[in-house]
Amino acid sequence: MKYLAPRTQPGIRHWLAAGIGLAITQAGAVESPRPGDGLELEELRIQDRRADDYRTERSASAKNAVPLLDTPQTITVVPAQVMRDQQALSLRQVLTNLSGITFNAGEGGGGSGDSINIRGFSANANLQIDGLRDSAQNNRTDTFNIEQIEVIKGPNSVFGGAGTTGGSVNQISKQPGFESFSHLGLGLGTDHYRRLTLDSNQPLQELGSGSAFRLNLMAHDDEIPGRKRLERERWGVAPSLLLGLGEDSSLTLSYFHQRDDNDPDYGVPALRGERLPGVQRNAYFGWRNLDRERIDSDAFTVRLDHRFSDELALQNLTRYSEVDRDTVISASHVNLDRRRGGGAPGPVLAPGQYLPAGPQAYGRDVTSRMWINQTNLTAEFDTLGIGHTLVTGAEFSRETYHRTTYSYGLTFPDEGYPLASPPGHWSGPTRKADSGYLSTRLYDRALYAFDTLALSPQWDLSLGLRYDWLDGVARNSSLSKGDWVATDNASSDERLSGRAGLVYKPVENGRFYLAYGNSFNPSAENLATSGAGLSAATEDLDPEKNRSRELGTKWELLERRLQLDAALFRVEKLNARTQLTDGTTVLAGNQRVQGLELGLTGELSERWKVFSNFTFLDSETLKAVNERVGVSAKGQALANTPPRSFNLWSTYDLDAGWRLGYGARYVSQRNLTSNDDGVKLGAYWVHSAMLGYRASDSLDLQLNLDNLFDRQYVERVRTQLGTVRGGGSSGARSSAIEYGDARAVTLTATLSF
Repeated sequence: MKYLAPRTQPGIRHWLAAGIGLAITQAGAVESPRPGDGLELEELRIQDRRADDYRTERSASAKNAVPLLDTPQTITVVPAQVMRDQQALSLRQVLTNLSGITFNAGEGGGGSGDSINIRGFSANANLQIDGLRDSAQNNRTDTFNIEQIEVIKGPNSVFGGAGTTGGSVNQISKQPGFESFSHLGLGLGTDHYRRLTLDSNQPLQELGSGSAFRLNLMAHDDEIPGRKRLERERWGVAPSLLLGLGEDSSLTLSYFHQRDDNDPDYGVPALRGERLPGVQRNAYFGWRNLDRERIDSDAFTVRLDHRFSDELALQNLTRYSEVDRDTVISASHVNLDRRRGGGAPGPVLAPGQYLPAGPQAYGRDVTSRMWINQTNLTAEFDTLGIGHTLVTGAEFSRETYHRTTYSYGLTFPDEGYPLASPPGHWSGPTRKADSGYLSTRLYDRALYAFDTLALSPQWDLSLGLRYDWLDGVARNSSLSKGDWVATDNASSDERLSGRAGLVYKPVENGRFYLAYGNSFNPSAENLATSGAGLSAATEDLDPEKNRSRELGTKWELLERRLQLDAALFRVEKLNARTQLTDGTTVLAGNQRVQGLELGLTGELSERWKVFSNFTFLDSETLKAVNERVGVSAKGQALANTPPRSFNLWSTYDLDAGWRLGYGARYVSQRNLTSNDDGVKLGAYWVHSAMLGYRASDSLDLQLNLDNLFDRQYVERVRTQLGTVRGGGSSGARSSAIEYGDARAVTLTATLSF
């Protein structure tokens, strides 16, 4: 295996070395700004905080124009320093810092990818980058170009548009700044872990005052800890150029490209949430020479900022993005008791044998494209003695999704394979053939306004409105008796979303708030994410409706170095879509999640930092019409929604440049599905540790130990229960579970110059 080189890109090692050399040359060649040159732009930073802070005072989104302390909603920010201390490289790894968030395994014809639940509800279509939708269903495997990640909890269509029942995730990209620096990182570790990164920023005074260039490079290669020789390789490049257009205007041009070449992992077979007897944790039930995941992600962003005055500012964002994702997957479902055709009694398979079930060598070649434009106008003014911080804006987007499905036509021997040692390599014949085509388009136009009214020194009123016009179109082509048959579906929805919050400020460093918000889930919500949702049964349905109430408090303690948050909340889905036995879909469900959230973030002392949160969730299906499943979900807790979850990450600076870090994550027992509370996924604790040493002003060393005690725990679930079925040719078909990563050790050296 080539060092740090994706299998399909043999020259990337040399390309990356050349890029790093160029950046080092730039670092030496560019003259640092002289005193008096241009503006003192250091004073214009959005957030006045140290680079190693755990606490974030303001959101990077223009829609949140007031400090987070004054925002009447639970918004948690995972900053860059926490990600660096943990060496959290993927979106999923970063989000494990937040309680109340769980993960599902990717399912079905839409294709696997990051599948996230927030407060019990899916957030798959509620991901953003820099406040703009990031809709493609994808594995977001690397944070090399991410500065921080912001999570808004609770229904908030007023911020993110359609969806956002449990919350939304906003990834903030690294931007050019006015400080000259270069950070070169090299990582080595267990499971053939090798990583090389460069983050270089240079002011460009010769291009005008306020101009700068930033370059981020990444190459990564490792295997999934605890799995048998499943490789992950990727590389990425992200340049961005900031052009100062006078004292009041700037233009930022950014490009992002990442290439992934991974071995897909669908876990191990299970029944009722437990791994099948005889199956090893690291067993692989796919086909190494057929299964693959190849992803090319590209995005080009133009950002224009203009300040008309100290009280009036304009921001315009335009982005084109494209994700090409070709995957071939084989599910880890198995049949253990297949019977002969014609109803002949007796199992075909000998004890300890299995036959693969579910999709095997099933391919999906997907191209997702998006054009999106967002304009925000922020104004501060007074009317009749009331202060206003007003944000008005408009958003327009066009998203397309094209998918070709295909398979290799595998045929398995009647005697099956040994469950204890699945072959992992396909040696039989293949017959590759396309099986379907799907093409979708989703258009969204939206107008919105947010106003924070300072009614008095002690009281703020926060209001928000957004109106969306959504149009979706889908054409699904499939084979029927040797002929291609196309089905067209379309939907159109208009919805007004709102938010209101009252904030009481008894003292300068403390807040109490009461908030209400709503959201909607149209049938076309996932049309550009996975192509799913729009059919003859759903195209004429109204959107699902959701609402949230939240009572909370926020306090800045220890001279504002530490923030304590607490919130009581209730989220309700009032008319969940339910499919009946006759194939029709009705809006007949009612689901509720209520609970408590606590957060502690910042510095306990000059040396001791903490990032911690706890969530209690009481979830229940209040009303259900679930004839298709045959078991009513009424009264059951929602699937994969743990009643209790807790996260802690803390670091302490010792003398002589040493520092220690410790992390703990707890998830309580939770339902595997919403239809059977007798099937539970086990509770777990996962611990991690970090040891850092600053050898000099320019060299920093860091050792990370993840899953310190090598705990085996189910992190991602598949919603199919997996039970014994009688008779016929179906036999006993398992479901599947995916474990969290096993113990891993990495050593990272960062050279600053």
